[in-house]
Amino acid sequence: MTTPRTLFLSPRVTATGHALADAARRRGARVETLRDWRVPQERRAIPGASLYAGPLFADAVARELGIGLLEAPEGWLARLPYELTRRDVEFTTIGEAWKLRRPAFVKPPNDKSFPARVYPDGSGLPGPDAVDGTEPVLISDIVAFAAEYRLFLLDGEVATGSRYATRGALDVAPLAEDPRHGEVLAFAERLAGTGLPSAIVVDVGLVDGSGWAVVEANAAWASGHYACDADTALDVVLRAARPEGDFAPADHRFLRPVPEVVRD
Repeated sequence: MTTPRTLFLSPRVTATGHALADAARRRGARVETLRDWRVPQERRAIPGASLYAGPLFADAVARELGIGLLEAPEGWLARLPYELTRRDVEFTTIGEAWKLRRPAFVKPPNDKSFPARVYPDGSGLPGPDAVDGTEPVLISDIVAFAAEYRLFLLDGEVATGSRYATRGALDVAPLAEDPRHGEVLAFAERLAGTGLPSAIVVDVGLVDGSGWAVVEANAAWASGHYACDADTALDVVLRAARPEGDFAPADHRFLRPVPEVVRD
């Protein structure tokens, strides 16, 4: 007998959370919203648990839920060849980024600990009063994307996709309705073998005057779906956030290192 799935949501209400919840209910799964940053005793480590939440909330509840969380390696983007990024990307620490004396796009690899954006130099980044300097960051050359797309990948193939921006402005449409959808899918095929988990979200875009490039990778369990098919996106989320014992050996190296949470 198949164990029924339970999709847990964070207290933060989002359009994607609603869409995934509706998709889960349509297939007979339970949906529960956690009202606090802890899991009730009776809901801890239940079979078939999954999660859709931001990284901070996920870190707080993942151990109590008994689930693992897939994400791309922190330095994945920086390890890609130039032909897939169309810009130089460095994986380093925020302490090194403080030394920047030029404009650059700086972001945390897998978290939202500070805003991902263009910084005029390193002085605008969080300082020693907020971080200890060892936190990982990605530093990228500044490029302009003509259009950007979100792709939910399952076993290396595009399960569902959406355009989400044109020239930096929000512009949402299903991938199938975009005139460049064939080019997007062809570029996505080039990501095979680049070292991604079996369930992940990758954003790609068309760089002005250069060609197709990877924007970034995101955890499926924390990504907005834009105009992606919610039922298909849910398949990717359920693969990316599930009981730790359910992961295939090939995915073990992509499990997020969830911190130990001390409760009063």
